[in-house]
Amino acid sequence: MPFFSLPQTDFGICLNRGKGLVSGMRNHIENKIYHVEILPPKQATEKLEADLALFAEKYQRVMASGYCACITDNAMGHLSFQGTEVIEELGLEVHPQQVMIHLNTFHTREDLNHILDFCQAKGIRYLLVITGDGSDRLPKLQPSDIGAVGVESVTSVDLLKYIGQEYADVFTLGVAFNPYEPQEHEFEKMARKMAAGAEFIITQPVVEKNTIVDQLLIKYPDVPVIIEAWMSKKLYLLSEAVGYDIPENTEFDPIATLQSLHQLYPQCGVYLSLLGFKTQYHLIQDTWI
Repeated sequence: MPFFSLPQTDFGICLNRGKGLVSGMRNHIENKIYHVEILPPKQATEKLEADLALFAEKYQRVMASGYCACITDNAMGHLSFQGTEVIEELGLEVHPQQVMIHLNTFHTREDLNHILDFCQAKGIRYLLVITGDGSDRLPKLQPSDIGAVGVESVTSVDLLKYIGQEYADVFTLGVAFNPYEPQEHEFEKMARKMAAGAEFIITQPVVEKNTIVDQLLIKYPDVPVIIEAWMSKKLYLLSEAVGYDIPENTEFDPIATLQSLHQLYPQCGVYLSLLGFKTQYHLIQDTWI
C-alpha cells in the first residue's frame, strides 16, 4: 500500500517538455529539484520487512515532493539489495524524471544487463555510473564481460562506454567527481569520463566553497553539475573522503551549510546524502529559494 500519492504538478509537465534528457537534468536545477539519496536494505538485515517498508515510505515521500530519488548500489561495499529489484518487489510506481539509479562495476554481466533492461523498461533515464566500493563478497565485472580492451580492471569509464554502445540514446549517464583527490589526476579521469559519454556530474560532499569544484565549473560550463551536501551532523565521517582527520566533536549544522551551498553555487543542483527523513526533510522545502 503506498504511503503517499503523487500529485500532478506544473513542474512535472515542465520536465516532460524538456528537449532531450540532458535538458531534463538541467530542469532539475532550474526547478530546484533536490536529489535525495535512499539506501536499499542490506542483505544481512534481520528486519527485512520493516526495512522494505521504510524504503517504500522514503521513496514515496520523495516522489510526492517532486524530488529525484537517488538509489545507491552497495554503498561503501555493503552487500545490499539492488534498487531496481526493490522497486520491482514492492511494486513502486516509477516517474522517469524522478529516479536515478547508481550503478557500479561490482556485478556479474547477467545482473548488469538485468538492471539496465529493467531501467529501460520502466523508463528510468538517469544513471550515476561509478567504479564503486568493492568487497570480497561482491562479484566484479571483467573486461571481457563488456568488451573492454587494453585494461586489467573495469572502471566507470569502461562501464560508460558499454552502456553507451549497448543502450544507445536510452540513458542520461552521470559520473562522480572527487575534489579531494590529486587535482591533475582527477581532471584527467574526468576528461576520460566525458569522452566516454558522461552528461552530468555529481561531486563528493562539499561543505564550503571549494576551489577545485570552482575549476570544474569553469572547465565544463555546459555540463550540469550537482553538488553533494552532507546532511549528517557527524562531520567526522567525512575524514576518509577528504583525506584528513576531522575531530568527532566538530560542530556542524547541515541545514545552515545547505543554505550556504545554494548561495555559493546557485548554478548547480544539490544531492542530499544521509538526509534525516524524520528530523530534516520538512526543513529542506525552505532552503532552496
